[in-house]
Amino acid sequence: MEITDPYPIIFKRRSIRNYDLTPLDEHTLTEISKYLSGLKPLYENIQTEIKIISSDDVKRRMMKKAPHYLAVFSKVKDGYRTNVGFMLQQMDLIFSANGVGSCWQGIPKPKKEVLNSTDLKFVILMAFGKPNEPLHRSSVSEFKRKSLQEITNITGADELFEAVRIAPSATNSQSWFFTGDKNLIHAYFVKPGFLGSVTKKYIPINMGIAIYHLMVSVEHFGKNPTIIFDEMAKKNPPQGCEYVASLKVE
Repeated sequence: MEITDPYPIIFKRRSIRNYDLTPLDEHTLTEISKYLSGLKPLYENIQTEIKIISSDDVKRRMMKKAPHYLAVFSKVKDGYRTNVGFMLQQMDLIFSANGVGSCWQGIPKPKKEVLNSTDLKFVILMAFGKPNEPLHRSSVSEFKRKSLQEITNITGADELFEAVRIAPSATNSQSWFFTGDKNLIHAYFVKPGFLGSVTKKYIPINMGIAIYHLMVSVEHFGKNPTIIFDEMAKKNPPQGCEYVASLKVE
């Protein structure tokens, strides 16, 4: 398994829900484990653990089976869900680039034996395996997403934000908004209304996914992104939004 530039994969990835239930071969699973150990965190100081588990280890609650799942656990610290979203989206693109289907799983949970195998908090699952449906989209038009104007007020940066616009999110809510300019980008999440309270815990994960897509895009266009914290951006959020982090682009 390999991936040289994840940017092109962003524009054709799909969430796969139908799988061939035949387990992947041991060589492929070993390669996946190597990638897991090398995932880049958004926040270096947050301990995480990602386990490869089988469908027998998961309480699916009527969800369709997959042969394998990534179960993600984390130390509970500020930003831990965003950190998980950032890290696991790397695997989503790695899977897609190497013929493996995957899908974020917000409802299913690992069984008690898996939960008790670590002292860290369970965060989310990702299903993966050989797809029983087309792995990739044939056109960007297949994405049902918000317009660029709905996710950012930064002008002259459409080439950067198109990769963010089509990022996956829980219930396809795209609960993010970006301000600033092409050299300093501020990331915010849109606070959910009453009807969005059920998916509130997934919003930080959504943000991690979006920030990773933004970093991939910035790097693809030959720039160097660095995550920073901007006190002024935190104090002056757009209406209905809350600050997450900023991206310095050099």
